[in-house]
Amino acid sequence: MDREHVKGVADKAKGAVKEGAGKISGDKELQNEGKVDKAKGAAHKAAGDVKDAARSAADTLKD
Repeated sequence: MDREHVKGVADKAKGAVKEGAGKISGDKELQNEGKVDKAKGAAHKAAGDVKDAARSAADTLKD
């Protein structure tokens, strides 16, 4: 797991906690922050997936 995937997992977890806390407390701003963090996590995961695909393609070309 590379740095982008780790950031993605961390942001998604942080976002889920914020969103859940916002729902429980009725804090719409905290809920929205959680949704933004989850979206950032998804973006980091996508970036990590692209890097993995590029590495895999480069490894395939070397063989």
